[in-house]
Amino acid sequence: MTKLLLAVLLFFIAPLTANGKEQVKIIKTQCEYTDSPVGIDTSHPRFTWMLGSNVTNTIQKAWQIRIASRPELLSEGKADVWDSGKVIDKTTRIEYKGTNPLQPHTCYYWQVTIWDENNHTDTSAINRFETAKLQPTDWKAIWITDRHDKEYEPAPLFRKEFDLTGKISSARAYVSGTGYYELFINGKRVGENYLDPGYTHFDKRILYVTHDVTALVNRGANAIAAVLGNGFYNCQSRAVWDFEKARWRERPRLLCELRVTYADGRTDVIATDEHWKTNTGAYTYNNIYSGDKYDARLEEPGWTTARFNDAQWMPARKTGQPAPLLVAQQMPAIRITEEIKPVSMKSFGDSIYVFDMGHNISGVCRLEVKGESGTTFTLRHGELLKENGRLEPGNIDVYYKPVKPGETFQTDVFILRGTGKKESFTPQFSYHGFRYVEVSCNRPVKLGTGDLTGLFLHTDVPQAGEFCCSNPLLNKIWAATNLSYLCNLHSIPTDCPQREKNGWTADAHVAIDLALLNFDGLTLYEKWMNDFIDNQLSDGKISGIVPSASWGYGEWPGPVWDAALFIIPNALYNYYGETRTIERLYPTLLRYLDYLKPLEKEGFLTFGLGDWVTYEAQTPNEYTSTLYYYQDYKTMARFAKLLGKDSTPYQQKAEQLKQLINEKYFNTETGVYANGTQTAQAIALYMDIVPAGKEQLVAEQLHKAVTGNNYFLNFGLLGSKTVPAMLTKFGYVEDAYKMITKTEAPSWGYWVETKGYTTLAETWLLSPEFHDASLNHVFMGDVSAWMYNTLAGINLDAEHPGFGHIIIRPHFIDQLDWVSGSYQSVRGLIRSEWKRENGRIKLTVTIPANTTATIHADKVYTVGSGTYHYMIKCD
Repeated sequence: MTKLLLAVLLFFIAPLTANGKEQVKIIKTQCEYTDSPVGIDTSHPRFTWMLGSNVTNTIQKAWQIRIASRPELLSEGKADVWDSGKVIDKTTRIEYKGTNPLQPHTCYYWQVTIWDENNHTDTSAINRFETAKLQPTDWKAIWITDRHDKEYEPAPLFRKEFDLTGKISSARAYVSGTGYYELFINGKRVGENYLDPGYTHFDKRILYVTHDVTALVNRGANAIAAVLGNGFYNCQSRAVWDFEKARWRERPRLLCELRVTYADGRTDVIATDEHWKTNTGAYTYNNIYSGDKYDARLEEPGWTTARFNDAQWMPARKTGQPAPLLVAQQMPAIRITEEIKPVSMKSFGDSIYVFDMGHNISGVCRLEVKGESGTTFTLRHGELLKENGRLEPGNIDVYYKPVKPGETFQTDVFILRGTGKKESFTPQFSYHGFRYVEVSCNRPVKLGTGDLTGLFLHTDVPQAGEFCCSNPLLNKIWAATNLSYLCNLHSIPTDCPQREKNGWTADAHVAIDLALLNFDGLTLYEKWMNDFIDNQLSDGKISGIVPSASWGYGEWPGPVWDAALFIIPNALYNYYGETRTIERLYPTLLRYLDYLKPLEKEGFLTFGLGDWVTYEAQTPNEYTSTLYYYQDYKTMARFAKLLGKDSTPYQQKAEQLKQLINEKYFNTETGVYANGTQTAQAIALYMDIVPAGKEQLVAEQLHKAVTGNNYFLNFGLLGSKTVPAMLTKFGYVEDAYKMITKTEAPSWGYWVETKGYTTLAETWLLSPEFHDASLNHVFMGDVSAWMYNTLAGINLDAEHPGFGHIIIRPHFIDQLDWVSGSYQSVRGLIRSEWKRENGRIKLTVTIPANTTATIHADKVYTVGSGTYHYMIKCD
């Protein structure tokens, strides 16, 4: 390890001020962690803001929020909805506490004023938020469907014509479809979202989306139309997770309410009811796992526009609401974030072509071709090629059990109408995980790379972190981790975007730090933790995948997987200072702990999965299950304190479990836990379960387990998170680096460098014969968080959640010349970068306003906000 020898030569250079004046500025405001949201449904929305300053050590002393019904009122210093008054407090997050209840379908305007400790002040620009449905009675629309049953394959279409009679001020569409919808107004697609609404337990909770459609409606004749896909609501094919048997499974349903406000204050509401018309059309089949089939010969041109002749269409059928809860979708939508042209194409005769997108993605392809009517294009998607260059789906289709003729995994079908012009096809109701696309045609056809475009589809979470360094291998691993993560976001965090598409709980909690360091995922995880509430059975059980129709309950996944219930809300509190999820989950957590109590055997939990997909070494599952049981109680004690409840019973139970584990599994003489695997040693340190004074002894055994294996990793899911972190914490960072940068198997480097994978694999080795694992899993990717925490040194302080205090502890690895890391926290931008210059290390750290930091350089410095420069001489 590098030894720091000399003092910091340059401690601090003050930033420049603007015009010589000290200034504090509000640089960002959000409502419900969203920029100017349209369609919130909480009666107590959260307001947050971020400060910037051109001077050091800026701390907010007080704040004041004003909310008004019109922006000009705020400009005049009036707030007719809520004026908080000046509040002495440094918080930058508050909930609405006005005495006037917020009204539905209403736009509100707000701004915040802050004062720093020197009484410098700033008032934000006026921002806005808009409510949607605050009570069930706010809905005028009713749910509708067509007259077919759930096994009928063609997708239902719906339409309604209407007249608008005045000057239009605004128009909003509140819409939900189970499983997915595509909405049109006057022939134009509404919005840029795909696969809406988000996946939930459809018999417990349904999401709806609000769209600003002012630009799409006009005075006079109008038409609104929709087509519905099946999604996870109505799986019509078989897979091992039993979604075709889901208790919620029904024919797709639509709920839509178009609310038009005129300039004179009048409103018109066009709402789904039995007067809408319905039919089927070009979507002859769609399934979340297999894909979409679209026969353009069945299109009825103009069906989404006004004055279309729908005399042959049938009246829609009124149906019931699928779930008791109908709530606004607040997380970012699934969108096309990148269009990708193939890097190459290979033909096999005159009717089969294989396209290479250059890297793995999740999404679909847009095909633009022309030909005779009935010409059929089949698009198959996969991650591997056979030796002959054709598509190899064998690593990802193992769980799919098709029983219908012609049904194929990850396959879209497009049948041309035959217009004589190019026809375009983009699947709307499925997504795939793929790098390669094999396009075949039932007739000879000439295709080029310009005919196919890959569309990268995922929940569009904002990027929060950036990392790069002088080692290209680490940069590749970081990029592959990020790409894997985004490929596995589709309204829930999933394990893989092809073979499963499931919300595996341990995959998500092991990846939570890399997730929140790289992306702003608060609203996504708040939504998913609501799914946990809906997932729980009356006896307290939860399933290993969330949502789940029925599969994955019981003792097989077990406590390590279920620990997501505690780990993820705890992480949201650490990163954002948010307790809303903890408050909502608290009854769920109590029921879950009650469920586990009678399953103890002499205090231990002896069931469940452990260090999943390990390389060779197996760590006892009883040991890992009971460790996570201990962590559940330790975290529950923290939650109880946060909510003002008695934490004593949870803390006492945690101490009892800690003692039990150490008595059975810890050798106090040798420092070995359980069977001494890399995971066994690291996880004891990570869980802080080691008796005082024995920590370094345990760490030495971890070190020996790594060096004795020639610095090769030998662990699975749990070790991937804990081993590098604990080697680093206890003084073996160079050894961790050596392990991480290996390029022979098993290693991360083997994946991205030797094999050339662009996303992270599911297992350290794929069987050369069966190719039996996905190449797009994120659950081994915590090494990306290690890069931020260890190399750039950016760390949260759990005692000061929401980055109220920051710990900067970079490690100057001998093999690295420079490192740069940044993280856009809820307080502002944190940056840490260092590079070697003439035998010295230049370290530059930026700390945002309204927070403090401890910086570990040659010695420890406690600083406030500002940019700090250090020059450190070292051997």
